Amino acid sequence: MRALNLTLLTDLYELTMMQGYFKNPTDQVVVFDAFYRKNPCDGGYAIAAGLEQIIEYIRDLHFTPDDIDYLKSLKIFDADFLEYLRGFHFTGDIYAIPEGTVIFPREPLVKVIAPVMEAQLIETALLNILNHQSLIATKASRVVYAAKGDGIMEFGLRRAQGPDAGIYGARAAMIGGCIGTSNVLTGQMFDVPVKGTHAHSWIMSFPDEYTAFKAYAKQYPNACILLVDTYDVLDSGVPNAIRVFKEMQEEGIELKGYGIRIDSGDLAYLSKQAYKMLADAGFEDAIISASSDLDEYLIDSLKAQGAKINSWGVGTNLITSNGHPAFGGVYKLAAIKEKDDEDFVPKIKLSENVEKVTNPGNKTVYRIYDKATGKIRADLICLADETFDTEKDMIIFDPMATWKKTKIAGGTYTLRELLVPVFLKGECVYTSPSVMEIRDICAKEKETLWSETMRLVNPQEVYVDLSDKLYAIKSRLLEEMGEAAIE
Repeated sequence: MRALNLTLLTDLYELTMMQGYFKNPTDQVVVFDAFYRKNPCDGGYAIAAGLEQIIEYIRDLHFTPDDIDYLKSLKIFDADFLEYLRGFHFTGDIYAIPEGTVIFPREPLVKVIAPVMEAQLIETALLNILNHQSLIATKASRVVYAAKGDGIMEFGLRRAQGPDAGIYGARAAMIGGCIGTSNVLTGQMFDVPVKGTHAHSWIMSFPDEYTAFKAYAKQYPNACILLVDTYDVLDSGVPNAIRVFKEMQEEGIELKGYGIRIDSGDLAYLSKQAYKMLADAGFEDAIISASSDLDEYLIDSLKAQGAKINSWGVGTNLITSNGHPAFGGVYKLAAIKEKDDEDFVPKIKLSENVEKVTNPGNKTVYRIYDKATGKIRADLICLADETFDTEKDMIIFDPMATWKKTKIAGGTYTLRELLVPVFLKGECVYTSPSVMEIRDICAKEKETLWSETMRLVNPQEVYVDLSDKLYAIKSRLLEEMGEAAIE
């Protein structure tokens, strides 16, 4: 599965359109933008993820003899087009916002500049990869935020929608801030920490709970987290765990990475009672881990109730992004030029839904930071060749409600261009950091968000504005198309 060729991981209409372009020769070079319109989970931000797998996909993009034979069997593709596909490879440019970066709606996350057939083919796989991993990284980030510094372990593999969703979902969860995953293959593939304890079946396979705990402690003295809810948490599980911990002390075993896990029941009540029992026995530093269908809202609620939990295992609701199962990223044509032309002609998609009207042109994105705090003031979508002087005042405005304007005084802000080159003329010019390095990047990125944007419910929206030049082009195109419709 890991060696699977993904070239045919595409919608059929990408290939039928390619044949249409092939039969109607054109030298058009196009700009496509991949972006999303609404933050997942009704949140205030999202996290970019999946770029490394997009790079791998583009690098390996080719049609094998088996691919050609299959397409021929569909009897909708001509022989000359299939012959063209035999030598197909990507020759264009790709710019992207690096993984782990905080992102917002409507701004280009990936920009593709390529001959039209090449840009068309990669749409489906690019969105599949970007949408899935960005969704899970964002969900994980929210869960990590709710835990307020406690460790979050991802262990949703058995509930993920298939092996790929489990593998790359765990990768994305690590980017979002998890401290480890139960998924051993993800650990091997991406060199991330793997963690786990034992199941109820371990306890049930022994004559009694104490014997099961004792055997586990002997096997794993430096990672002894005992599952205490197989029979009764407070009357059996915790007392037997305390007994084993005392015996480990008496044997001279240093207690580190030890504690209990509760997987059912009233987690707030049980954790507080368990902590009291452990503390009274001299084990106040024991880890109290919880699982049982957790998500960011339940963790936040348990925190508010004073639960004595300092480690959380989150599975189903994280790996499936329960409550918001899709990221909603789209891929839209933004500009066209003939191969030898110098300038792109901006293109716009209209819709009766205002939020679906696209932003035209060859664009980039600048992030505006408050110089004093390092926090994000806004993002600015502009034309790729625009430059700005940070010593001059900047007026930003909401492109949906243009009367909402803000002046940022010169000298009080800094700018950072978010899109970086990934492929130039078909050659990869970008080196992906490791997953753990991306995780650190993500943590620093979240420090640039105001707390009002981080909150789980009704967060403050970060402004994503258009430059004056871009807004003028968009307004002109809307006016021209409106007049054409009337005629």
